[in-house]
Amino acid sequence: MRRCILFITTDQQRFDSLGCNGNSVVRTPVIDALAAQGHRYERAYNQNTVCMPARSTMLTGQYVRTHGVIANGIPLPKDAPSIAAHLKEKAGYRTALVGKAHFEPAFDPNLRYDETRRAAAGDTGSWRGFDYSIQAAHAAAFGDHLIQHYGHWIAENHPRHLRSFAELLGAAPGGDTGAPETKHNPIPREIYHTDWIADRTIEWLDTLADDEPFFCWMSFPDPHHPWDPPQSEASRIDWRDLDLPAGHPGDDEAVRKVLAGKPAHWLAYYEGRWANAEGGPSAFVPQRLTRPQILEINARVQVMNELIDEACGRVLSRLEQRGLLDHTDVVYTTDHGEMQGDFGLLYKGPYHVDALMRLPLIWRPAPVSGTVSPTVVTDPVSQLDLAPTFCAIAGVPPAPWMQGTPLPTSDGSGRERVLCEWDSQFPGYGMHLRTIYRDGWLCTVYEPSTAGEPNGLEKTWGDAVLRPTPIQYDGTEGELYDVHTDPHQWHNRWSDPSLRSLRRDLVADLYDHLPPRTKRLDVEAPA
Repeated sequence: MRRCILFITTDQQRFDSLGCNGNSVVRTPVIDALAAQGHRYERAYNQNTVCMPARSTMLTGQYVRTHGVIANGIPLPKDAPSIAAHLKEKAGYRTALVGKAHFEPAFDPNLRYDETRRAAAGDTGSWRGFDYSIQAAHAAAFGDHLIQHYGHWIAENHPRHLRSFAELLGAAPGGDTGAPETKHNPIPREIYHTDWIADRTIEWLDTLADDEPFFCWMSFPDPHHPWDPPQSEASRIDWRDLDLPAGHPGDDEAVRKVLAGKPAHWLAYYEGRWANAEGGPSAFVPQRLTRPQILEINARVQVMNELIDEACGRVLSRLEQRGLLDHTDVVYTTDHGEMQGDFGLLYKGPYHVDALMRLPLIWRPAPVSGTVSPTVVTDPVSQLDLAPTFCAIAGVPPAPWMQGTPLPTSDGSGRERVLCEWDSQFPGYGMHLRTIYRDGWLCTVYEPSTAGEPNGLEKTWGDAVLRPTPIQYDGTEGELYDVHTDPHQWHNRWSDPSLRSLRRDLVADLYDHLPPRTKRLDVEAPA
């Protein structure tokens, strides 16, 4: 039997969220064991810090400027390449995507896009190269609209829990401390979306013959906000026992001092003078966060991570019962991170620091592949490298449209850099960030803002979205951090005279390796 692939992703999970990556609070024995048996990547980065661009890169193996989804709200073209389709065609794999997809806008009450239209029709058949595709997101309903297949399943089978979840992006206070997007969620654990996804994955795996190779993408919506795991599980971690995250400067004065050294939208977001509408609730003001609220959010995130770990364990146990686990490569990662209190902030957005860019990434090769020496790889890798890695596992050449290379299994691979980009979804923001990680340095160029220039969203949301926001950049701003001496990126050295030569070199290297932008697609929806 050929090697199979179980590709596990989460949503908005930090690098330091796992025990194997140094977290001393959370219990993730299943993922930690995979890391101990395979390869754990210390410097894995994404190509964008929000969902749709990052997920489209994982599916296509392409830079965001190549597949065209440069921001949330841009549907990935229907004819975009797909690693699932490639493995199906070239290697005869059975393919499935169970859980969060988000290749097309999620706010779609009129069912314009296949991703939402399929769920409404109960269609779980072939889509984007997946033989079977059944989706879930962060809640069961948004107002009166059911969300994905999971929402329809809840409505049919457990209607009393249709609105048990916290409101997504509403920033409504809840929980013990009044923290935004928290709630004592009464939903039973066994029907919460994390366990629902594990159940659907097991059901699909059980349809396969023992000798059928498969590529299964199991995609959990957690630990993305809202922070509302089943209340029955909330007592696992008491927020009162936690300390502030290491990336939090400590008090209001310290936060302001750190943010004042960065480009203007950092401090303006904290103070509420600039709305981070592209990465979180537009009404949220970080300065109003209390210490207990940050701690409660962190506790709930860790509970969500523990539930994911246990769900993974159930799926792996089923593969072992079937005699398939020794033939299965397991790859675990996420799309992007979360501030989670770092810098005194929450959510994501145009902030190119490790909190959002650096990913957990683990690859446990199938034992039948031969003797595997567990390694910790510090060479830089990225989401671009996932699709070629899956091809290498399947024993087929990577497609010519893939822009990465298979993941290395040790240091010394010759890899030097990874690149990440940001382009605004809302034309009134008009922000464009280009980042390179190389030689332990994070360097981000702020290209001139293009506020007021149409990008397609005005066609559906009106010309009001063209109105410039208070923060605009002229192209001279930037960020430069030594990630080894400044692991939380508190000290911006962009203007340090002693580093001018290094900065010029990094910027030149960045632009030398950015591919040309081949597609210009309209932003069609808010997310």
